Amino acid sequence: MTEEAEFVLDAANESMEHAITHLDREFQKIRAGKANPVMLNGVIVDYYGSHVPIEQTANINTPDPRQIIVQPYDKSSIHAIEKAIMAANLGFNPQNEGEIIRINVPPLTEDRRKDLVKRAKTEAEDAKVSIRNARRHANDEARKLEKDGLPEDETKRLVEKIQELTDKYIQKVDKAFELKEKDILTV
Repeated sequence: MTEEAEFVLDAANESMEHAITHLDREFQKIRAGKANPVMLNGVIVDYYGSHVPIEQTANINTPDPRQIIVQPYDKSSIHAIEKAIMAANLGFNPQNEGEIIRINVPPLTEDRRKDLVKRAKTEAEDAKVSIRNARRHANDEARKLEKDGLPEDETKRLVEKIQELTDKYIQKVDKAFELKEKDILTV
């Protein structure tokens, strides 16, 4: 395979790998009934006029599977952190205890579990769309290489390799979704 064809294949692989990484990050945000500090990722605190991720303003841990403890580095920011958690609309009711914020993670109802599975399915579909877009882009690049003088059989082989890569990554998405669905539905 020519150097240009290898480059196209590597670029497609990198794009598809990025889609999987993004999917994993999104799946971490979807809670499965167990408390996890990652649930608060994406919460932005108005900290002395700056918008800062919550993990930069407080220590977040889970003493047990049903609660999250948020301990601000600066005690005076506790109200701003509490307000940010409420504003994030995560379905939590933070309790300000002066020095810490305690968040009890309620057990998931059947309806909430189904909603989370739908959300996970949407994220999985988005990942598949990204992978297919990477395939389309790589195939376009392969056709450009053919116009620039790459032999037809070499182009055909490259397109086949791109399809194999796509199938491999689509399978990874399906497997990740299957595991997440099982995790969400397990009571």
